[in-house]
Amino acid sequence: GRRERPGRFNCGAAGAPALVRRRTIVFDVGGVIVRWQPLELMHKHLPMVATDVASARAAAAQVFQGWAPGADWVDFDLGRVEPGALADRIAARTGYPRAALASLIAGIPAHIEPMPESLALLERVRAAGHRLALLSNMPVPYAAYLEAVHECFGWFEQRAWSGRLGVMKPGREIFDHVSESLALDLEHALFIDDHAVNVEAARSFGWNALQFRDARQCEADLAAGGWLSASV
Repeated sequence: GRRERPGRFNCGAAGAPALVRRRTIVFDVGGVIVRWQPLELMHKHLPMVATDVASARAAAAQVFQGWAPGADWVDFDLGRVEPGALADRIAARTGYPRAALASLIAGIPAHIEPMPESLALLERVRAAGHRLALLSNMPVPYAAYLEAVHECFGWFEQRAWSGRLGVMKPGREIFDHVSESLALDLEHALFIDDHAVNVEAARSFGWNALQFRDARQCEADLAAGGWLSASV
């Protein structure tokens, strides 16, 4: 397996380039800052096919296609398809009722509420004086909703949404966009995401990266890595 870079939480690299050296933490959004429960969405909006956990999981696999390259929802995340056309495409492919799919697509903004524990973590990171940025696979309508409705999204110096940029994780382009836009010295930057594939991708591009499981674990790992003082 890939060997982790030694001291991947070490922010004191000698001879680093003359870039911005203030510590910067770059957060994913779905499943990290806001809730993301796809099986709950299937039960609510597609009850005709999601009758139990197994069928809800199968429905989610049909709708989202594992976010594989070329998937309908990936095109939505990349800003290539509008919500109505997305519902058309998924209905044609799956046979699921278009009205139910349109309800699902329209209902996601209300679902992706910020998680209180994650907001508390963000407050601690802000109090530590770090710069904050976002790097998220998020379609344009949902990104616009989050920015308009939830004050916390104003805390971030940069918000790199895939739908606006036309590139997405785990591809290198969106990571390079954030790094170049913020003039990051990557020894002083950390990326946090709940998906291992994105964490591993970030590391392969030279980033420090941490996998998020829940806010308590993330805060503990940040403290252990010297990014936050330990809780009293």
